[in-house]
Formats: sequence, C-alpha cells, structure tokens
Amino acid sequence: MHVPDGFFNAATSVSAGVVAAAGVAVCLRGARRELDDRTAPMAGLVAAFIFAVQMLNFPVAAGTSGHLLGGALAAILVGPYTGVLCMAVVLLVQGVFFADGGLTALGINITIMGIVTVLIGWAIFRLVMRLSRGKVVVAAFLGALVSVPSSALVFSLLFWIGGTAPIQVGAVAAAMGGVHVLIGIGEALITALTVGAVLAVRPDLVYGARGLARPLVLRGAEGASTVVDEQEPVVAAPGRLRPFLLGGVGLTLVLAGVVSFFASSSPDGLEAVAENKGFLSQASDHVVTWGLADYGEVGGIPVGVAGVVGVGLVLIIAGAVAYAARSRTKVEA
Repeated sequence: MHVPDGFFNAATSVSAGVVAAAGVAVCLRGARRELDDRTAPMAGLVAAFIFAVQMLNFPVAAGTSGHLLGGALAAILVGPYTGVLCMAVVLLVQGVFFADGGLTALGINITIMGIVTVLIGWAIFRLVMRLSRGKVVVAAFLGALVSVPSSALVFSLLFWIGGTAPIQVGAVAAAMGGVHVLIGIGEALITALTVGAVLAVRPDLVYGARGLARPLVLRGAEGASTVVDEQEPVVAAPGRLRPFLLGGVGLTLVLAGVVSFFASSSPDGLEAVAENKGFLSQASDHVVTWGLADYGEVGGIPVGVAGVVGVGLVLIIAGAVAYAARSRTKVEA
C-alpha cells in the first residue's frame, strides 16, 4: 500500500508529514518504557524482518497481490511506541533507497501504514486478549486482520479530502476495503505464525505477552492435581539473547535474499484499485533512480542482493534508533 508521489496535494502531504513527525516524536519518548539494553536489538530485528517480508508479495485475487504491512506485528513483539518507530524506519529506507513509496508521500505512508496499523492492531490485540483470557496468537491474528483494511479506509478518506483526482469516496473505500480484507487475511496468518513461533521459543521477548498469568496448580503426593483460583505470573527463563538474534537475522536474510525471487509480480491492492478507479495516472516518477530503486530493477541488481542490502540498512538504523531511545537498564546480552 505504499503511496507514490503525486497522489496527494501539497497541503495534505504536509499535514500528514506533521502528523507523522509528531507521532514519531511521541513514540521516541514512549519507547523508553518499552526498550532497554536487552530489547533494543530485538526492535532492530523486528524492523528488518518486516522489511524482508514486505518484499514477499502474495496473490490475493486475479491479477492482484498484497504484502505484509507489519504494524500489528511490530506492536505485539516490541510494543506500540517502538512499533511505530520500526515502521517509520522501514518506510524511510524503502522510500529513500528503493523508490518504494514517494518521498513527498512519506508522511502519508508513515501515518496510514505505521501509526494507523499500530494503533488499530494494538487496540484490537489488547481487547481480544481481555476477552479471550490471554490467547496471544488469536489476539495477534485478529489485531493484524483488522489493521489492514482500517489503514486502507483511512487512505480512502485522506484521498477524498486531499487527493489529486476526484473520486467517489464510497466506491473507492469499498474497493480498497474489499481487497485489503483479503490482504489482511494474509497479514493475520503471517503475524500469528510469527508471534506464535517467538512465543514458543522466547516468550520473554513478546511484549504483548508480558504480565500474563496462569492458574496455580497444586500437586499432591499421589500425583493428583488441583487448580485453584489464585494466579501466578508466567515466568520464562530469558536465556541469552545473542543466539536468538543471530537466528532471526539469518532467517530474515534468507527471506530477503532468496524467497524474494518468488514473490508475486502482480500489482498490489492500492495500485490495482487506483488503476481500476482511474487515478493511477496521478502518480509521478520517483526522484530516486539509483541502482537499488525498485529493489534493484533500475540498476540491474538481483532482487535478492537488493533485499540483503535493505535488511542491513534497516537493521542498523532501527537498532540505532531503538538503542538511543532505550532506558539505561543494564542487562545481560
């Protein structure tokens, strides 16, 4: 759903840029409550993973594809404030180095793909967690599912307000919402699988699972068990972080460097709707024309090589931002 240059007028682009900048500033302060020396590297890994998986477009309908947005996933794994920072770094790197999303539309993209998806995904996740008594994977699935069409509907509203082409907002909203519900199913599956995998291996690194409680089980001498109403916190031995991070980076590099060759080449949901509704022609050429543009297509660089470069850039920048924003708690790495 990366918005290109030319879709929005200057007033809307600037206004969205102000909203995005304010949101990032708030999140830089809020992330201090979510990050420490142990979890800051996790934020870099999450951002790099989202960058890699966003390269993997999957088919959702005839001639249309979709890809992970990642806001809900980031919020659940590293917290909502840090999640917005991760998304902002991913979108910045994509726009500046890979011509994926317009530079004048960077504020729009951070607002709808970063802030909206994180806020909606996290809100739904927390609500379902309360209603389901701590079903993390179910909550992750539903949070991610709802976040994607929500982002699409916010785009439709903004385009109706400040788009460079007249639209029937109801028709565009219906088209955007419909195709992004299908994309949201893919997003939900990826998010649930990822959160479930991390939860199985390192539950202490899933921000959304902090503070969960489990029933206190009393065992008798003959092996009989009794469940009582009292609760005790779920405690997971944290272990060392380095092996997990190295494994996560390795998986991320495989996704970006190898699996990306098999991604769908069909237009994504926004591009397909824009073409169908007659405003795709409003998109203007990106100012970035160097070798990495369009993930190497402009410079003749294999997409896998471009993906590996992007993973490295996002990992370094997001890790540095998280490290700078962290609290100064000293923990073993």
